[in-house]
Amino acid sequence: MEVMKILTNMADLDNMFYSNNSYRAWIGLHADNWRWSLSNTRLYKPGEMEFRRWRVGQPNIEDSDKACTGMYPDGDWYDYDCDSSWYSVCADIKGSNVTFVIVPTYMTWPEAQSYCRAHYTDLASVRNMADNQKVLELAGGNWVWIGLFRDSMKWSDGSNSSFSFWKNRQPDNNNGNETCVAADFSQSGAWEDWPCDMERAFICYGPGER
Repeated sequence: MEVMKILTNMADLDNMFYSNNSYRAWIGLHADNWRWSLSNTRLYKPGEMEFRRWRVGQPNIEDSDKACTGMYPDGDWYDYDCDSSWYSVCADIKGSNVTFVIVPTYMTWPEAQSYCRAHYTDLASVRNMADNQKVLELAGGNWVWIGLFRDSMKWSDGSNSSFSFWKNRQPDNNNGNETCVAADFSQSGAWEDWPCDMERAFICYGPGER
């Protein structure tokens, strides 16, 4: 809060005017968005880390607890509460060979991740339609966890902090694309999530302040 007070006191509102007497500026907080539990990029070909098979209307995250991915019995993906319990599919990787393994035990997503890492390599990364079909066939009509999840908010300088100063009902990730954070200095610098491609004033570190 001390930092927020400093920013509020030094804010140049003339350079932050947005609309309706609101004065917003970007700060360095952002959502890391969807990524695979298996982060070894050497195992992916170009474009494979971005492969998605979302069901129409998905993901539709409305809160931070609904941030893990499962596969429907028809092969489409959905976002769901990570504390729900489903079967899971692990990836067993040996060299360039990837084998998928069904785990027919109900687990939460974190439990499934820990199990796959302890007994195989990691939760399954679905890199293309061929992988999607393999996982679908293993699932045998069951809903299963795969390794895609939405990470928490992070600071762009890599620092760790549990401090937050969100407005009421924020962040809401409206329309699934609000992954950057602005401070509203008409309300003491309280935070809101916004689409990253919107134009805002912004606040930088000064020399020697990092």
